Amino acid sequence: MTLLRGIRSPRDLRALPADQLPALAEEIRAELIEKVSRTGGHLGPNLGVVELTIALHRVFRSPEDVLVFDTGHQSYVHKMLTGRLDQFDRLRQEGGLSGYQSRDESPHDVIENSHASTALSWVDGIAKGLERTGQLGSRHVVGVIGDGALTGGMAWEALNNIAASDRPVVMVVNDNERSYSPTIGGLASHLATLRTTHGYERVLDWGKAALGRTPVIGAPLYDTLHGVKKGLKDVVAPQGMFEDLGLKYVGPIDGHDIEALEHALERAKEFGGPVLVHVITEKGRGYLPAELDDAERFHAVGVLDPETGQPLAKSGRTWTSVFSDELVSLGRRRTDLVAVTAAMMGPTGLEPFRAEFPDRTYDVGIAEQHAATSAAGMAFAGLHPVVAVYATFINRAFDQVLMDCALHRAGVTFVLDRAGVTGDDGPSHNGMWDMSILQVVPGLRIAAPRDARTLREELAEALEVENAPTVVRFPKGVVGPDVPALHRHGGVDVLRADDDASVLVVSVGAFAELSLEVADRLAQQGIAVTVVDPRWVCPVPEAVVDLARAHRLVVTVEDNSRTGGIGSAVAAAMRDAEVDVPLRDFGIERRFLHHASRASVLSALGLTAQDVSRAVVETVARLEHTVEPEAAADSAAAEDAGPSA
Repeated sequence: MTLLRGIRSPRDLRALPADQLPALAEEIRAELIEKVSRTGGHLGPNLGVVELTIALHRVFRSPEDVLVFDTGHQSYVHKMLTGRLDQFDRLRQEGGLSGYQSRDESPHDVIENSHASTALSWVDGIAKGLERTGQLGSRHVVGVIGDGALTGGMAWEALNNIAASDRPVVMVVNDNERSYSPTIGGLASHLATLRTTHGYERVLDWGKAALGRTPVIGAPLYDTLHGVKKGLKDVVAPQGMFEDLGLKYVGPIDGHDIEALEHALERAKEFGGPVLVHVITEKGRGYLPAELDDAERFHAVGVLDPETGQPLAKSGRTWTSVFSDELVSLGRRRTDLVAVTAAMMGPTGLEPFRAEFPDRTYDVGIAEQHAATSAAGMAFAGLHPVVAVYATFINRAFDQVLMDCALHRAGVTFVLDRAGVTGDDGPSHNGMWDMSILQVVPGLRIAAPRDARTLREELAEALEVENAPTVVRFPKGVVGPDVPALHRHGGVDVLRADDDASVLVVSVGAFAELSLEVADRLAQQGIAVTVVDPRWVCPVPEAVVDLARAHRLVVTVEDNSRTGGIGSAVAAAMRDAEVDVPLRDFGIERRFLHHASRASVLSALGLTAQDVSRAVVETVARLEHTVEPEAAADSAAAEDAGPSA
C-alpha cells in the first residue's frame, strides 16, 4: 500500500506520475475489499468508481472545486483520497466514518443527505450561489450521479434548469447499468443506446421510442434529431441532441481508463458551460465474488470473508423475508394484487414475487412520487397495489400519498421496510418520521406488527381495505419470536394484564418484547401493569382510550419520533374523550441520529427496558406524592366538619 499510504490529500494524488495510477487503483481496490469486508458497507459501487474518482481529484481541486456524489455511498474512494484512509477501520461504526459524505468529517464533503437524485439540484444551487458571490470563475462545481439516481424525477427537474443556463457545471453520469440492481426504464434504454449506437437510423429509432416519453425535454430532443439540425451524416455522435438542449455531451468514456477520463474531464472543465460527461463503469470491478453476483454486484454487504465473499455472520429470519413470503402467498390467492417498488426489488423483498408474477410487478426506478400516484391509478383500474419502499423514502412521496391516494380513496398498501432506528446507515436512513408524517393523512391507516405472525395477519387485513391507503411498517433486521396475546379487546391485543393494574403500557410494533420486560421490572417494584399492542396504531383504537380510563398512568413506547408520533396521537384521543389520565411517551428525540449500531442508538435515546422502567417508576412516585397530600387534606376537612346532620 505504498502509493495509497502516501496520499494525504488530493494534492499528493496530483503529484503522482501517470504511469503509477493503475497500481494506485489496484491498491485502493485491495483496501476497499479488506476494510469493507470487516465492517460491512457499500462495496460494489465503490469498486466501480476507483479510476473515476482518481481522475476527478486530479483534474479538479477539491475542496475549492465542489464535488457532490449521488448517491453518497459511492464516496469511499473520495474519502480515501481526501485524508481519511486511516479511519476506515471504523467505517459505519459509532464514532467512525460515515458510509456517506459527511460535512462533519471533511471540508471535501458538501452534502449529508443520501437520498438519491438530489445532487444535480445541489450542483445547480451551488453554481448559482457562487456566481452571485463572484466565485464561479475560480471554482468549479461537479456532480457525480449514477444512472440509477438519474431515473429520479428530481434529477430531471434539475437537469432542465441547468441546461437552460450558461454556468460552467460538470455533470458526470456514472453509468454502470445499476442502482441496487439493473437500472430500468426509458433512461436506461437511452444510456444503453449511447453506449452502442453508431448509425443514424438506430439513434432515430431510440429517440422516437424513448425520448418521446421523457417529460419536458423529450419531444424537443426528438424533433432536433429528426430535423437533422446538426447535419448528421452516416455516423451519428449523440452529443448533437444534448447540445440542442443546451448541454455539451462528452462520451461515452471508459470509466476504468484514467487517461481517457482525465482528458474528458479537462475538456468539460474548460468548456465554460454545462457539460454532461457520460462514463461507463463496472460495478464490483476487480473483485470476483462481486462480479459474479448478478443480482446486486455486492451493492451493500455485511461482514464477509474477503477471499470467498461469503457472509461470516449467520442471521435468523428477517422481517423482510417474512413479508416477502407472505406477499407471494397472498398473490397466489388474489389476482388483483400487484407489487411496486422504486429501484429496490431485492432489498424490499419483492424479488420472489417478481419471479412468480413478473407481469404483476413494477419497478419504477428511483421515483417514489411516481410509484405512489401510479399505484393510485392502478387502484382506480381495479387492482390492489402493494408499494414496498424503505420507511425513510416514503417522506419523498408524501404529497402523492395525501392528494393522489388518500383524497381519491385509493386502496393502496404501502409496506415500509427499515422503519424506526436503522443505525449504521446514519441520519438520512433512519425510518423515524413515517408515523408522524402519515398520521395527518385523512383516512389512512397504519399497522405496526410486533412479530412475524402479526405481520402476516396485518398485511392480509391491509389488503382488504379498498377505500383508503394503508401502511404496514416494520424494522430492519432479524424478526424475534412470536409474542402471544392473552386476548383481543376491541381489536387491541392484550399482552399482559395484572390484577389491579395502575399503569397501561401501549407497545408499538417491534417494541413488544421491550414493553413486556418493562412490565416485569415494574412488577418487581410493586407496580401492576397492563401491556397492549394496538396492532393498528392509526387511527388510535377506541379500546386503547377505554383502557386508559381504567389506569392511573399511560405509557407509550414507539420506534418513531415523539413529535407527532403515536404517543401524541394517544394523548389527543384521550383528551377528545375527556380521559384525564397522565401520559408518558417514549420515542425518538427530534434530532438527527449519528450512525452507530441500532442497539447503541436506542441506548443513547433511553429506549431500553432499564431506562424506560426507571423513568416510569419515577413518574409513578411523583403521581403518588401529588395525590397523597390531597387525600390527606380531604380527610382533615371531613373531620373538621364533624358528622353530617
